Amino acid sequence: MGFEFATVPHLIVKRGAARDLGQLLRDRYTASRLCLVTDEFLHKSGLLQPALDNLRAHGWDVTVIDDVVADPPDHVVLQAVARAREVRAEVVLGLGGGSSMDVAKLIAVLCGSTQPLSEMYGIGNVTGPRLPLILMPTTAGTGSEVTAISIVTTGETTKSGVVSPLLMADLAVLDAELTLGLPPAATAATGIDAMVHAIEAYTSARLKNPLSDMLATQAMRLLSSNILRVCRDGADIEAREAMLLGATLAGQAFSNAPVAAVHALAYPLGGHFHVPHGLSNALVMTHVLRFNLSSAQDLYAELAKTLPGEKCPLEPAAAAQYFIDQMETLVADTGIPRTLRAVGVTENDLERLAQDAMQQQRLLMNNPRPVMQADALAIYRAAF
Repeated sequence: MGFEFATVPHLIVKRGAARDLGQLLRDRYTASRLCLVTDEFLHKSGLLQPALDNLRAHGWDVTVIDDVVADPPDHVVLQAVARAREVRAEVVLGLGGGSSMDVAKLIAVLCGSTQPLSEMYGIGNVTGPRLPLILMPTTAGTGSEVTAISIVTTGETTKSGVVSPLLMADLAVLDAELTLGLPPAATAATGIDAMVHAIEAYTSARLKNPLSDMLATQAMRLLSSNILRVCRDGADIEAREAMLLGATLAGQAFSNAPVAAVHALAYPLGGHFHVPHGLSNALVMTHVLRFNLSSAQDLYAELAKTLPGEKCPLEPAAAAQYFIDQMETLVADTGIPRTLRAVGVTENDLERLAQDAMQQQRLLMNNPRPVMQADALAIYRAAF
């Protein structure tokens, strides 16, 4: 069996790492000008202040770029790049949710070379070089801290991906303390996003391999055992840390065995209705799982063994059905919206959503069962 596997060269899992961030980075870099990329809410909330204080105490000249928004448009990326160039940034730190980390990746490559953003879209088009890049997540969901992809909103309702090994960070730092303030709804949606990453990596029709399988199953064990626990008690630091590590392991898995139809059908929901990415995945997940059942039964049966409890049937068909049912129950138990109509979608929108989903061939080609436009429409109708 031949395969390739790539991930970040260094990963630190440490409670309170943000409070020691200046020293952590000083141990690795002699530079002084650091660009910290985040969003306005995190900056103003005070959550970043211990990290900022420690960075400056260890000689870092920090410029904070905090105008990142969810699903960042290309003009927001380019404005951030202009600011980083203006201060002659030497090191880039992305600290926040997936969007902040995605923008940080692009700042690092755009400030490191003269290549325009317009030439980077697609797979393997970044020429480099780039600036040193450190990523710290504040949600347990996207796995962006260990992926080689950045998603940019490039039109009214469209998103484009930049996929390149050069977007892989030099260092990912997991500090569960940074996730303690996340509200239950966001905790649930981001957690389910991470679970979808693990599920789709494990069932990917392309590039699935023993290492991605190992990471995906361990991610599912951590995530499925802790998501309801952390939704009920957001201050449970052990559950928070398990979720954060689970999301990172899932990120390492899907960065090598790519995601598929759940994401393909989720993207139009974000584009047209500005539904947060994790919630978009949750809304279509179980309906895609049911659609895939005929082609992924044995794999779903194996994933069923990663769920907590001892009720999993032994027979593969029953175990696969059990897995889908348990995932549906889990989504319901988190209390997040469960239907498309609950997030503003009307029946008249479904055809357009199905058409847009078909544009995500980069993702659909990884699905264990081929998805036609009529299939996408049927899945949206089931989710409606």
